[in-house]
Amino acid sequence: MDYYQKKFYLAQINRDDQLISPIERWRAHQEGILHRGFTVVLVYQRQFILQHRKHPAFDGFFDLSFSSHPIYVKNQLQSMEEAIYDTLKREWNLSKKDLKTDLKYLDKFHYKARDPYSVYTEHEVDYLYSVEITRLPQPILEFSYGYDLLKISSRFNRDQISSFQLAPWIKKINLSKLL
Repeated sequence: MDYYQKKFYLAQINRDDQLISPIERWRAHQEGILHRGFTVVLVYQRQFILQHRKHPAFDGFFDLSFSSHPIYVKNQLQSMEEAIYDTLKREWNLSKKDLKTDLKYLDKFHYKARDPYSVYTEHEVDYLYSVEITRLPQPILEFSYGYDLLKISSRFNRDQISSFQLAPWIKKINLSKLL
């Protein structure tokens, strides 16, 4: 079964990031219900990996480098790390052995954005992480149209990525936290 057709439950939360209840993922996105998510920036040889998303929500936008949600597995909400490692494997075919560093928590922020090309709205408290990887990954084409590399420099700013159609949560990231 296609990953996007599977039924998953996310963590519905309030603005203080306190758990309310499980919520079916597509209902959360169709109704713009606040839930918990994450974004992970992959770094390879002083370059950020920009994922060209292939997804029902914000399809064709660029992400730094992947985003998803912890889900309920056997009625237990995944930890952020479990969800990240699952997504890393699913979307990039990378495992813990491919990581040069530990996951680094950078920030947490709230945003709400409606996809102009679909019926979906992302409304999240998003946890931002980064991690260095040991090899350039091959994206799984079920989840990505491909990727671009963005050189990291001390003058890194929004102008460097302005030519990309960025996912709205990327626009909320304080880019200086990535350096």
